[in-house]
Amino acid sequence: MRICVYCASSAKVHSDYFEATEKLALEFVKANVEVVYGGGAVGLMGKLADTILLQGGKIKGIMPRFMNEVEWAHKDVTDFEFTETMHERKARFLEGIDGLVTLPGGSGTLEELLEAITLKRLGQFTKPIVILNTKGFYDPLREMLERCVHENFMHEKHLEMWSFVDQPKDVIDALMTAAAWDKSAIDFATNK
Repeated sequence: MRICVYCASSAKVHSDYFEATEKLALEFVKANVEVVYGGGAVGLMGKLADTILLQGGKIKGIMPRFMNEVEWAHKDVTDFEFTETMHERKARFLEGIDGLVTLPGGSGTLEELLEAITLKRLGQFTKPIVILNTKGFYDPLREMLERCVHENFMHEKHLEMWSFVDQPKDVIDALMTAAAWDKSAIDFATNK
């Protein structure tokens, strides 16, 4: 299984987020999951990569060249791809994966997640999306997405596009049991 993980590069976040990231990385290694991530060396990105590498797991970094020029790339990740733009990077994240997991993060993480949700709504991305809701971080996002449905900006079926889990140990099961999704989602994307 190949899973893309979106997460933060900030090193100043609460230790609970680092702990959850480490636990998730261990779950991935145990399940022989290959991880694709943003390539960073610090923050939750760094913790994810460090843990997977320490345990002998598989991880691939994807990063725009301009970020590497300021030395953000993880030096020990040997499977690395450099893109020209952020847009190209986001497209590469979603190619050839079996699912997507989002950990807490800032504007970049949110933007990547919401783009993936939008692509899924349009039937352009059909893989499971799991949101790890450590410390209730994503409670406001869940409320906002549900409000989009309740106020008819989105179809009720769109609530099946993602799942929220509170514990790292529940991520793989959520990926495996996600509702089926296909390109026919375009048929109800506008919620007519």
